[in-house]
Amino acid sequence: MTGPTNGCSDIEFLENVMKKILLASVAIVGMAAIVPAQAADLAARPYTKAPVYEAAPIYNWTGFYLGGHVGGAFGGDHNLAAPGFTRNGNDGVFMGGGQIGYDYQFSPNWVFGIGANYSFLDTNDHPFVNRGLGSVTGRLGYTWGPALLYAKGGYAWADTRNTNGFGGDTFSNNRIGRDGFTVGGGLEYMFTQNWSGLIEYQYYDFGTTRTTFRNQDVRFRNDEHTIKVGLNYRFNWGAPVGPRY
Repeated sequence: MTGPTNGCSDIEFLENVMKKILLASVAIVGMAAIVPAQAADLAARPYTKAPVYEAAPIYNWTGFYLGGHVGGAFGGDHNLAAPGFTRNGNDGVFMGGGQIGYDYQFSPNWVFGIGANYSFLDTNDHPFVNRGLGSVTGRLGYTWGPALLYAKGGYAWADTRNTNGFGGDTFSNNRIGRDGFTVGGGLEYMFTQNWSGLIEYQYYDFGTTRTTFRNQDVRFRNDEHTIKVGLNYRFNWGAPVGPRY
């Protein structure tokens, strides 16, 4: 800093310096007050909520189920014990019944189960034919979400209490029932965790039946084709396999 010039005294020189320092300080303080105020006037950065990823519904096929079904039954060619059998062929008849079983979902996409069902056949007009069909089967299915495509097979039984007389002739069979096998498949769809609907085809084979008609031995193959729709209530007592994303 240079000393006083142009004839100024030391006191005047110091006063001038102090004024300049004071003015600079006031300017700095003013700027410090203005900058935060301007920053406060700026719009706040909008808040963006992170997207929410929801887990897909868990379709648990493990557990017991109980249900009912309706449908139609059709006999094989030339099956005298078929419901609705006529000389010109085999007319189908109405059937209805129930089913019970248990399924186990042992992986995200595979289900194994065991079940039993019985169907009453509308044979009032033909009392000499099969009156009911039952089965105990295992099934293996592939599931994706609420749908289950499956195949089944196992033991079958037919109510063949058909000892009757008609038109002066005797159509007799001393057996109360016949044992056989059954195979089939279907599609089941889970509407909720507790309710599912199904459509199913099932074939029954009871081998060859021997009977007496007009004092002659008659042999014919006793087999049935059925198709039905049903509704199951699922208790879902098993643990879910896990969520799918």
